[in-house]
Amino acid sequence: MNASNMITFQNITKTYNKHSTALENVSFKINPKEFVSIVGRSGSGKSTIVKLITAEEKPTNGRIIFDSYEVNKLRFSQLPKYRRLIGTIFQDFRLLNGKTVFENIAFALEVEGRPQKEINEFVPQILNLVGLDNKMQSFPYELSGGEKQRVAIARAMINQPEVIVADEPTGNLDPFNTWEIIKLLMKLNEMGSIIILATHNKEIINTLGHRVITLNNGKIIRDEEHGRFILTN
Repeated sequence: MNASNMITFQNITKTYNKHSTALENVSFKINPKEFVSIVGRSGSGKSTIVKLITAEEKPTNGRIIFDSYEVNKLRFSQLPKYRRLIGTIFQDFRLLNGKTVFENIAFALEVEGRPQKEINEFVPQILNLVGLDNKMQSFPYELSGGEKQRVAIARAMINQPEVIVADEPTGNLDPFNTWEIIKLLMKLNEMGSIIILATHNKEIINTLGHRVITLNNGKIIRDEEHGRFILTN
């Protein structure tokens, strides 16, 4: 096991003001190739953990270590390189409405300065993997919710990240599309990516049978290798 590819939270506290503590003294490790679900009621700290992993926010106290980075100390100039290690999937898709499916995914490579030949080769491959190779020239408004989320997953995968963070990725989807997205995340996990799934979907958690970290009021109250969705008052 390569410890440098482990995600480590050491005594993390995140306060927004003196009256609002999002996380309090939170510590955990996520191993390479692990599939971890983070659960808890709204306001429990799930999204804060996501934002700390992606370096969208910094902790008030504590250390976050991933790969060769001490995330809490990253300079602004280091963020683009660090974020290449992480693919992020959101509940609201965050696609560019004026661009086709192909262009939405190609854009992630263009900002990296990849040559057009490489883009033309990689984008169809990734769309084939998520079952959307027939939608390359469609615009987001022409897609169903499930198709939009698969485009978002393809975009998250395009740089072959070590980690995929999915923040309530099925929140806007019907049950059929929900399970299609979960199957895709499982496939990506089998291909070697760490998957971090933040969700409040009890059925998903109890069916997956993977590790579950349960948060309540900014603290970890349960961390089980084969966990279930259990919230107590």
